[in-house]
Amino acid sequence: MIDQLFEFVQNHPLLVGAFVIVLATWIAYEVIQGGRNGVDTSEATQLINREDAVVLDIRDAKDFKQGHMTGARNIPQSKLDNRLNELDKFKDKPVIVVCKQGQASGAVITKLTSAGFTRAYKLKGGMAQWQADGLPVVRK
Repeated sequence: MIDQLFEFVQNHPLLVGAFVIVLATWIAYEVIQGGRNGVDTSEATQLINREDAVVLDIRDAKDFKQGHMTGARNIPQSKLDNRLNELDKFKDKPVIVVCKQGQASGAVITKLTSAGFTRAYKLKGGMAQWQADGLPVVRK
């Protein structure tokens, strides 16, 4: 198996080189985006407890019912454009966007920022990280 991999690399250096460049660019982008508007679970907990942050869960309703953060509001990402006005009263508060793995939140952060939300953050690692850290989850 490993011999086939080496043979492929030797026979297709341009393809492998392009793949490495794309992979490195993607990793750099994720690191930059995650660091800019991302909070880890302890920072999110502090924002919720000290500054009454709003938790916006953008997963679909089925995933939300299987487990979500206490007090989270569920607006699926696909319906956000139509329901963004529900969040207008929270423009001055911190808003923590939560998805499954922390990858889909970036697009929502961009929408919220352009809509005038000054303190929009994404939860690094999403609900998967929240649950992995053993933090409370509400099921209903």
